[in-house]
Amino acid sequence: MDSTQVVLRFDAGTLVLDQTDDSYRAPASFKWDERVLRWRAPAHAYRHVIKELIRRQIPYEDRARVYHKFDFTSKLSVEPRPYQQEAITEWRRAERCGVVVLPTGAGKSLVAQMAIELCKRSTLVVVPTIDLMNQWYDLLLSCFEAEVGLIGGGYFEVGALTVTTYASAFRFMERLGNSFGLIIFDECHHLPSSVYRYAAEMSIAPFRLGLTATPERADGADYQLEKLIGPLVYRREAHELAGEYLADYQLARINVKLSAEERKIYERERSVFRGFLRESRIELSSIYGWQMFVAASARSEAGRRAMQAYRESKRIALGTAAKLRVLNDLLQRHKNERTLIFTAENDMVYRISEQFFIPAITHHTTIKERREWLEAFNKGDVLALATSKVLNEGVNIPAASVAIVLSGSGSTREHIQRLGRILRKQPGKEAILYEVIATDTTEEYISQRRTDANQFREAKYDVEAAEEWEQYRLRDVDK
Repeated sequence: MDSTQVVLRFDAGTLVLDQTDDSYRAPASFKWDERVLRWRAPAHAYRHVIKELIRRQIPYEDRARVYHKFDFTSKLSVEPRPYQQEAITEWRRAERCGVVVLPTGAGKSLVAQMAIELCKRSTLVVVPTIDLMNQWYDLLLSCFEAEVGLIGGGYFEVGALTVTTYASAFRFMERLGNSFGLIIFDECHHLPSSVYRYAAEMSIAPFRLGLTATPERADGADYQLEKLIGPLVYRREAHELAGEYLADYQLARINVKLSAEERKIYERERSVFRGFLRESRIELSSIYGWQMFVAASARSEAGRRAMQAYRESKRIALGTAAKLRVLNDLLQRHKNERTLIFTAENDMVYRISEQFFIPAITHHTTIKERREWLEAFNKGDVLALATSKVLNEGVNIPAASVAIVLSGSGSTREHIQRLGRILRKQPGKEAILYEVIATDTTEEYISQRRTDANQFREAKYDVEAAEEWEQYRLRDVDK
């Protein structure tokens, strides 16, 4: 190795050191591996290792990196909006590592394009779904004079620019982790999951960009994003961009009442459920309360009855017939507008589809059928779609202007994503999101949890619409 004191190599998603001087102190990221008698570190430590070797003036040979430099020529000259320029400036100031948070429709992809032009390195774009992979592939082909590859969906092609899914990145990063200098994680809130995070840990990419509208996770694991990608460098919310850069939007909360029969069954089932919690001394408000209930429900007949009661009361609250009457009137009110109907359960989706002759899209819908319905929706051949969760993210439906949330989880992220589906700017467009809530049920608490975010606290509520629909609280729903 002549004067070279250290040789750095990539090995199966990790870094290893060969050294000629036993007195040399390995960088802090390394630990001694007795199996191969070498110093080993996570691949994502590459950037810090190189910086330490340079700082300590240690002669080294870098055999880990196999990615290349490119002068990516852009086919499209698009003037970035002020906030997009601010985002890339802050990302660059953070040594080109960090997370940018922008609402759906605000042009996160242009921020990615600017990052690619700035870094001039082999780039990997990681996305959560095949649909998004195809969208990014088309986008990169239209933006750059470069070879664009695909990994996933039956393809394994590595180019100067490559697009893959989180699942495929996890599967292949052990082999390809030294092939990219820039890695972009779209919808990066997926990354901290127990498996997907290895896609970041097994890559040496010294430059990293995370893009999302909703970084927060219900499990609190979003704190890992700083380690896996970098710090949160820039954030703007939907209400800050509405009107000028996004469609102006309003929110309307519509309250409905259970019928007398529904109320009777609901209270009976909630009583069974709450009684079991008291007897078992389980507090759902505690960190592990729900897990404790699930475990306890499987150990006795009373537990199984309590779980059944929980599900039945939830079914009634989320699927009360009063909601379908409201839906009917809303569809009439917006009969010429593109409308998305969201529910928490697939059963309700199919019920809506059958009753109102509206296409249903769930995780059971085939890729081909889903694409056909989305294309028909974008063309205006179909004016409404009913779905549960699969349209929360990763779809391009710019003409959608009305969202009707009949039910959902307590996740703020899910609610923000559903709002984001209707925010793409179009001439004369004003979006509105309706939230239909069954009063005096646990759904009120769920609604409170999911709207605890700036874009809901500071958004404009359509008071006129809310007052107009208040009649549903007073209507005799016993009929």
